[in-house]
Amino acid sequence: VEPDPSLASARAGAAAMRMFEPDCIIAMGGGSAMDAGKIMWVLYENPDANFDDMAMDFMDIRKRIFTFPHMGKKAYFVAVPTSSGTGSEVTPFAIITDKTTGIKWPLADYELMPDMAIVDTDNMMSAPKGLTCASGIDVMTHALEAYASMMASDYTDGLALNAIKLVFNYLPRAYKDGSDVEARQHMANASCMAGMAFANAFLGVNHSLAHKLGAFHHIPHGIANALVLLHVLRYNAAEVPAKMGTFPQYQYPHTLARYAEIGRSIGLTGKNNSEVFEKLLQKLQELMDTIEIKHTIKEYGVDEKYFLETLDEMTEQAFNDQCTGANPRYPLMSELKEIYLKAYYGEGNIPESRKAKEKKETK
Repeated sequence: VEPDPSLASARAGAAAMRMFEPDCIIAMGGGSAMDAGKIMWVLYENPDANFDDMAMDFMDIRKRIFTFPHMGKKAYFVAVPTSSGTGSEVTPFAIITDKTTGIKWPLADYELMPDMAIVDTDNMMSAPKGLTCASGIDVMTHALEAYASMMASDYTDGLALNAIKLVFNYLPRAYKDGSDVEARQHMANASCMAGMAFANAFLGVNHSLAHKLGAFHHIPHGIANALVLLHVLRYNAAEVPAKMGTFPQYQYPHTLARYAEIGRSIGLTGKNNSEVFEKLLQKLQELMDTIEIKHTIKEYGVDEKYFLETLDEMTEQAFNDQCTGANPRYPLMSELKEIYLKAYYGEGNIPESRKAKEKKETK
């Protein structure tokens, strides 16, 4: 299975399965392999399933418009992760790319949940530094988004907070020395726990933006998450959003307080929530520097002209992404575009000519 698995790969896999009718499917690999395996499973058991229907947008995973076919009629599905990143072994999600349209779809339905997950650290010991880095920061993003999500609960909060703590403590060690068994084991656990957290609390615009960076510019998913992470946290922490979230569970925005809770859970202190939040941002930046993630999209070789040409389309697709609905601050498309620009040029480095153009278009 290729990175950013395609619908064509899933269809080819399902066709191969139908040739010998297995009663057990084992998806072994990273998120791409497990996600493709889930779609193969669906198409194997339901060859007439309509991909467009399965990819239909909805506001709440618990209140579907389209009913997925019941899974497990023909085969038991086992997911075996070989990286500490996606948590796909315990989630009802599958990210699949339709290469004919270029759209990267996050499919979501609890019928996609594997029947069994085998999380064995032995399978992760040979992961190279680049994979350890990208998948590890993906775990952090899953946990941060799950904790701030509109659908967060007491059950998901504990999983998310512990995953965050483990990533801060053990990702630098796993990156520095891939043979560090203790670090690898804790990262495997963090990945799985963060997966369980966002399987129930969902994600947010950080992933919406990252999905499109991967689809349009082929930046590895974890790196794409990292490049927009601090900008998204600042955006979400604004106390007076232009629009409230879709499912507000409270009378007023409190995302800043939620981020401060994360900071305090890992030992950060400050005289108020804003000070703790700034220290959390600093600690996240230090983590990303330690695992050698560059600061901007531009530094990853994305051509400026092509980036700006695709900016509007990426922004619209990110706004319509399935992950946007649970974000604690419901975005305007102009706000998502600004986050992309900050992530490309760096905070405070957007060219004046570009700012003037965006201001004029917004008006």
